[in-house]
Amino acid sequence: MNEPLAERLRPKTLEDYVSQTHLVGEHGVLTNQIKQGLIPSIIFWGPPGIGKTTLANIIATESGRPFYTLSAISSGVKDVREVIDKAKQSGGLFTTKNPILFIDEIHRFSKSQQDSLLQAVEKGWVTLIGATTENPSFEVISALLSRCQVYILKPFEKADLETLLQRAIKEDVQLSDKKITLKETNALLKLSGGDARKLLNIFELIINSEESDNIIITDDSVLQKVQNNTVRYDKTGDQHYDIISAFIKSIRGSDPNGAVYWLARMIEGGEDVKFIARRLLISASEDIGNANPTALVIANNTFQAVSTIGYPESRIILSQCATYLACSPKSNAAYTAIGKAQQLVKQTGDLSVPLDIRNAPTKLMKELGYGDNYKYAHNYENNFANQEFLPDEIKNTKFYEPGNNARENAHREFLKQRWKDKYGY
Repeated sequence: MNEPLAERLRPKTLEDYVSQTHLVGEHGVLTNQIKQGLIPSIIFWGPPGIGKTTLANIIATESGRPFYTLSAISSGVKDVREVIDKAKQSGGLFTTKNPILFIDEIHRFSKSQQDSLLQAVEKGWVTLIGATTENPSFEVISALLSRCQVYILKPFEKADLETLLQRAIKEDVQLSDKKITLKETNALLKLSGGDARKLLNIFELIINSEESDNIIITDDSVLQKVQNNTVRYDKTGDQHYDIISAFIKSIRGSDPNGAVYWLARMIEGGEDVKFIARRLLISASEDIGNANPTALVIANNTFQAVSTIGYPESRIILSQCATYLACSPKSNAAYTAIGKAQQLVKQTGDLSVPLDIRNAPTKLMKELGYGDNYKYAHNYENNFANQEFLPDEIKNTKFYEPGNNARENAHREFLKQRWKDKYGY
């Protein structure tokens, strides 16, 4: 009876699984593999509470494989080897029934722990499914990563989360004796932050706090109940993304005091030092960019330094970097530029590279006109020659709009002198 609502409602089949249609929908990349039982080793990457563990369980069940699970938080190399030995005994080599070894939070495994998995994956003793909230390119060793398919799980849509709430009302035995009306859901959705597990557990807390069996859920009632019961639902780790968001927004908002406070909260909570440093690196480029290019240099040096030193001394280096970034002029021009360019690429597809700026390493390519009429900028006054670098279909398109700060105003003036009215600088 103490099992949380989120666990009681955990889907058991693909038909019950909500969201991730790009992976397990009718035409999802994993759908046929699951049905045929031909499962590769996989890394599921995505935020908490979006179904990584559930999907791993469903894959094992529907493919008829033995299933072993470990948590990277509490397991060591010895535990990994014990499970691999059991798996070798329960499944044949390179058969469709190879056991599945699921490792939750695989990014928390050390290099030696990840190394201990290599042979088992390579030899086919197990099919590995790892779950991570962190970019596997940084947190999973390259040798293991090369043996796995990386699938990104997308955050839940609003409709998905509302479907889960309706399912809870209709299907959960412990709620079946109550009349529950979802009049408003915005507060529930905001408090959950897109985490389905957190959403259902908050929902259960609200229901259990009501004395009446006729319950009407409104935004006001949810906020009132949650504020009075914060400790009961706010488990360790649930604030992980909220606090890093507050930290980055403080830097973006040029508030070093807010930045240091949220940094202290993460440090005291035992947050991974490299996780914080990576976010500083991203902020240095996304929020500061060319307004102060030195910010990226300092953030990169911070990442290198804390990776070598660790706690407790790293707190000083992180504080120096965070306060420096907070006090830097801000610009998201580079971030906006690549976003615009990527969107246009998606809309226009693979446009041909203009002949005059193509490379011509062979005689045939030269005969076909590759590189003809290319103007080598250094041969011209001010190292500039007016020519088109975009495909004809999108020529004169401006992606980069310099920000309003000293450095990027200089960029704007430079571009205005070169391109005059071409891009409207």
